Amino acid sequence: MTEIILASGSEIRLTLLRNAGVEVTAVPARVDEDALRRAMQADAAPPRDVADALAEMKAQKISAKHPRSLVIGCDQVLSFEGDILSKPDTPEDARNQLARMRGKRHELLSAAVICEEGRPIWRHVGVVRMVMRPVSDGYLDDYVARNWDSIRHSVGAYKLEEEGVRLFAQIQGDYFTVLGLPLLELLSYLTVRGDLEG
Repeated sequence: MTEIILASGSEIRLTLLRNAGVEVTAVPARVDEDALRRAMQADAAPPRDVADALAEMKAQKISAKHPRSLVIGCDQVLSFEGDILSKPDTPEDARNQLARMRGKRHELLSAAVICEEGRPIWRHVGVVRMVMRPVSDGYLDDYVARNWDSIRHSVGAYKLEEEGVRLFAQIQGDYFTVLGLPLLELLSYLTVRGDLEG
C-alpha cells in the first residue's frame, strides 16, 4: 500500500482523515503562502485558483522529498465581495472581518491536490456558500474575546465545529469542506485508485 502524507500541520484535517480510516502521516510544508497569495491577487486570479495553487505548492514541496508517497496538499480561502480574507492577525482584525461579513454571504473554498513523484495527479476545490446572521456588536465582541485562541488559526475568524456555528443563518455545501478538506471527493479518489479498500 502506498504511503499517504498530509502536507499540513492542520490537526482538524489529520483527524478527519484518520477518523475515516486513512493511514496518514503529517509532514507540514514550509512555504511562503502570503507571497504567492499576494502575487496571484495582484494578477486578479480568482479565489478558486489561489486555493488550488497554494494546495499544489504544499503538496509538491513534500512530494519532492517523498517521491514514492501520495502527498496531499490543502488550502482554504474565504472569498467575500471580491476580496480574499486571510487568518486574522489580531483580535481586532478578527472582529473587523466578522463585522464586515455579518448579514451577508461569503464563500469558503477548500482545495486539495495530490502529488506523486513531484507531479499533481488529482485535484479538487470544494465550495461552500454561507450567510452570516446580523449579530450584534456586543455578541461579536464577546465571541472574539471568548474564542480568540481558537479562531486566530481560521480564515474568516470562526470555526463551525465550535461556537462559530451560532454566527450563521444558512450554509449551502459540504461540512467537511467548511472544515478545510473536500473529504468525500478525496476518499472516492483514493478508493478508486485502490489505496483504500472499498
